[in-house]
Amino acid sequence: MFDGIGFMELLLIGILGLVVLGPERLPTAVRSISSWIRAMKKMANSVKDELEQELKIEQLHSDLKNAESQGLKNLSPELQDSIDQLKEAAQSVNRPYQVEDVPTAKETPAQETSTTEKSSTTSANSDKPNG
Repeated sequence: MFDGIGFMELLLIGILGLVVLGPERLPTAVRSISSWIRAMKKMANSVKDELEQELKIEQLHSDLKNAESQGLKNLSPELQDSIDQLKEAAQSVNRPYQVEDVPTAKETPAQETSTTEKSSTTSANSDKPNG
């Protein structure tokens, strides 16, 4: 982070901050400046990640156009890899919508136990006198 700043420069900045802000406000100022720097780094990293993702999508799109122009035959390994990635992405999008409604053997006894507990609790409450 401080590539061009040495120890003496940091010491000078610290002393000037102490003289200008005083010992009471200096820790608060350092905390707020560090939070600003942290927020800027987080924002820069998110922009960088988004740009990388967009570039990857653009590359896949251009590879798909090249594959279509070649008729999806005799493709180079890079184009074939791109098409495989697109197929995997399409399958991963469809997977969350495939639902199995078949209960397993482990779930069935747990449901019976919970209904047995409810009935025993109800009968215990009815034995207590009201009032």
